[in-house]
Amino acid sequence: MSWFWFSIIALLCWSGSDFFSKIGCRDPKDKYSQYKMVIAVGVVMGAHALYEIFVGGVEISWAVIWTYLPVSLLYIGSMTLGYVGLRYIELSISSPICNASGALVAVIAIVTGTAEPMAAPQYLAIVLACAGVIGLGFVEAGEDDELRAARQEASNFKYAKSWLALALPIAYCLLDAAGTFADDLVLETLNEDSANVAYELTFLAAGVVAFLYTCVIKKQKLVPKMELPKYIGAGFETAGQLAYIYALASGESALAAPIIASYCMVSVLWSRLFLKEKLSWKHYVCIFVTFAGIVIMGVYDM
Repeated sequence: MSWFWFSIIALLCWSGSDFFSKIGCRDPKDKYSQYKMVIAVGVVMGAHALYEIFVGGVEISWAVIWTYLPVSLLYIGSMTLGYVGLRYIELSISSPICNASGALVAVIAIVTGTAEPMAAPQYLAIVLACAGVIGLGFVEAGEDDELRAARQEASNFKYAKSWLALALPIAYCLLDAAGTFADDLVLETLNEDSANVAYELTFLAAGVVAFLYTCVIKKQKLVPKMELPKYIGAGFETAGQLAYIYALASGESALAAPIIASYCMVSVLWSRLFLKEKLSWKHYVCIFVTFAGIVIMGVYDM
């Protein structure tokens, strides 16, 4: 299978993960939905890790797990905060903010002096992505309550204007960027397949902790009908990661990266078509600016 089809699969899977995770976490009455989502992802990733070890022959050791642990915790922490955020804000807004982490990684690299010399369009991409996210924040904070209620009427889910609604996807962006930056450093000493298995096993451990807290300590029930979207989302997340690895391993990363990076826009499309989320024109302008920055960065991602 060519890099193009792996890229399309990664795009569809990761946008599908966004969509089903949103369905699984958006119930405002279930304050433990984010932990249940962690359980689902832990189960699916843990199963895949075991397959990689016993069938794929990937080597793993405690030394690898401990070495990669800080990176794993940053990624798991960011995803957990992202799941919490899906209860408070539209997916159409959350996904572009979360996906701006790539621009933040570039900013961190520039500030710390570890960045390689970049072309002018790459600096423009960083500015666009950051400006778009900041713009989304101002649009959200300044939107009239009556206009917000009117545009949210079709989706049957009302999201109140609050600092927490924006803080959570921004926190995801910060932690994911830190994880990506640390990932680049740690992978200089680790095999990529082993590191990925270490990450999945750590997520399995996080899922066990989440299960003990949610179902044993808090005595919450896991209702199959309510949990199904979470497991579908977890499956898409894991499949998207595999397709992403194969797409970039093809040697055509300069072509594959911008296609995969555009998955947040597909998430916006799914949320508009199926979740009936409706945004103002100001929201869409900021999302487009963020998307433009992400795609430009993808074009130069070698």
